[in-house]
This record gives sequence, C-alpha cells and structure tokens, in this order.
Amino acid sequence: MIMVEETKQKIGLERYITKIMLDLGVPAHLKGYHYIREAILLSEQDMEVVSSVTKLLYPEIAKTYKTTSQKVERAIRNAIEVSWSRGNTDTMQELFGYSSAEGKNRPTNSEYIARIADKIRLDLRTETLAS
Repeated sequence: MIMVEETKQKIGLERYITKIMLDLGVPAHLKGYHYIREAILLSEQDMEVVSSVTKLLYPEIAKTYKTTSQKVERAIRNAIEVSWSRGNTDTMQELFGYSSAEGKNRPTNSEYIARIADKIRLDLRTETLAS
C-alpha cells in the first residue's frame, strides 16, 4: 500500500514539474527537457546534488539515460537557452526575478534547476500545511 502511495506522489510531482517546464517554454521534444525534469526530481529529493552538478547530478542523469555527463550538460544548456528565448516572461520574472525581456542573460544550469526545485519544495510544503 505504501508503494502505491509513493508512486502516486511521484507521478503527481512529475506532472507538476512538467507543468512548470511547459510554462517556462522548455520544448518537450528536446533531450534536455527529460534531463531537466530528472535533475529537478533528484534535486527536490536532495539539494546537495545542485551544488555539485558536474560531480553528482550530470553523472547520475547520464547513467539513467545511458549517455555521457557532457551530453547531459549540453542538452540541459540548450533546453534552457530555448526556454529563455521562447518562454513565458511573466513566469521567468516570477521564478528568477528577471527575464529575457529585460535583456538579462539566462540563468546557469544549476541556478535554473535549483530555483525550480526550490519552488516545488516550497509549494509542496505550503500544500502540506494547508491540508
């Protein structure tokens, strides 16, 4: 029974992450989209991975998707660049405090992942307190 509940929670979390990513304009057809979602899931569980993306996060994602850390980093960077130029500027402004509309450069991979993971953690905590 506990496994079923955990699976439902994970699916709900993945749906929530997907909604945020789509709002940010990350195209679902890019490999980086899947890598970012995985990175956010891992970061949400343990924020330590964000402080060491090259040593912990990218290798973990690369192992899951049977690729290299370099390809994971590049795909994530590309997906963030695309979302930064095409995404919802209001959402970017709300999440990062700035957007491409202001002529600001995109956040780094780790900033992007950490900020989304932090938002999700806070939203889940608020949801838990409300119920």
